Amino acid sequence: MALDEPKDADNVYDIEGFKYVVNKDFMERAKPIKVDYIDIGFKVTSELIAEAGCNGCGTADTGCA
Repeated sequence: MALDEPKDADNVYDIEGFKYVVNKDFMERAKPIKVDYIDIGFKVTSELIAEAGCNGCGTADTGCA
């Protein structure tokens, strides 16, 4: 997750005053994506399986993907 400006290959979502920019191809692979604000920052979860070399965590919510 990073700050970015929208590009032609992105979808832009405005949810509760926050603007989310997500690459269209990535969104298709990772959907559904859930973004939660917790005490220490944002937590992103999805059904995307982490790639090899990512501590075998198997989830995207640990920052692996």
